[in-house]
Amino acid sequence: MKIVAVEPIGISAQRAEEIKRNLAKAGHEFVWYADRKEDAAALTERMKDAEIVMISNIPLSAEVMSQCPKLKFLDVAFTGLDHIDLAYCQAHNIKVKNASGYATEAVAELAVGLMIDVLRNITSLDGCIRQGGVRGAFLGRELRGKTVGIVGTGAIGVRTAQLLQAFGCRVVAWSRTQKAEVSAMGVAYVSLEELMRTSDIVSLHVPLTSETKHLISRELLALCKPTAVIVNTARGNVVDMSALAELLRDGRIAGAGIDVYEKEPPLPHDHPLLNAPNCVLVPHVGYATREAFDDRIDIILRNLSE
Repeated sequence: MKIVAVEPIGISAQRAEEIKRNLAKAGHEFVWYADRKEDAAALTERMKDAEIVMISNIPLSAEVMSQCPKLKFLDVAFTGLDHIDLAYCQAHNIKVKNASGYATEAVAELAVGLMIDVLRNITSLDGCIRQGGVRGAFLGRELRGKTVGIVGTGAIGVRTAQLLQAFGCRVVAWSRTQKAEVSAMGVAYVSLEELMRTSDIVSLHVPLTSETKHLISRELLALCKPTAVIVNTARGNVVDMSALAELLRDGRIAGAGIDVYEKEPPLPHDHPLLNAPNCVLVPHVGYATREAFDDRIDIILRNLSE
């Protein structure tokens, strides 16, 4: 089979050569591209003769896949699949498998890091000291003792809850599927409305589907305490971003830590969160650690034999 990695997927040229040699021993051809191109023409050219394609979070449309008549399997080096036309894959018997679990620790740690950054104003204080400033009357807030609402108790949500409990937080949760093992951790499942009303911090960990788009609506955001913090390391469109920015500007929500957006960065200059106060923005890096990328490669290689 011809296996094409249409982008670097976080591996070195040396590792790519190693993978190529190992796959050749099994009778496969492996092609690895060291640069990332997202336009349809480039993707089509790279994929057109492939039976198996390795790809991460580059949007993959039916238009591109329709030009790849040999395509049988998408080996996705990513957790979410909302960037792929799954309806087309299903209609054309193209198997799709993700790299579930590779970034669980990385994303959970970033979620907690964003909470601490917002509560202690680390990013803004860094700017202050670089401009010759001093502490003045600044007082931060601690994670200890806070009630944190976890929205979505998949693997990342559960790991985030475990880390927060180690900090001394009380954790509550909402999820479409309630798990006995989560309750056994001492995490109470509550309604989404109660979670938004009672949480000091709300941390989002749900996939993007038609049901979860703008799940965290203006109405739900309006239920938050004025001291609340919203952290999103899930998907941008899970939250009504315009409403979040408005509530931040009005002081009706105290802060936010955001890693994900409606589209991949760079953000348009008029994106509402760019001018929102007490909002720490990072460019979708939750999954991007050396350890996670190493785990990811191992997973997608295992996917080839499953």
